Amino acid sequence: MTIIETDGMSALCEYANEQRRVSVMLLSEPPVGAKVLVHIDTAVRLLDDDEARLIADALEGLYAADHDCDRFFADLIGQEPQLPEHLR
Repeated sequence: MTIIETDGMSALCEYANEQRRVSVMLLSEPPVGAKVLVHIDTAVRLLDDDEARLIADALEGLYAADHDCDRFFADLIGQEPQLPEHLR
């Protein structure tokens, strides 16, 4: 997430059109514009731009897999799972 505003104890952060107020008490006064890794509404560490992009790419991939994975398994849609011959 990217810090939009902060009061030193908490920060309004944004990622993918979602805004959330998170605690920044574990960090040493992160500035506005800093990218932070957030877990359970707590900023746990600062991220550099490259690491933030890698995390964003991974999250987008997970979202796509969760919401649009049928295209990856078109040959399996509508079929019952089959046990291998040695397990039948």
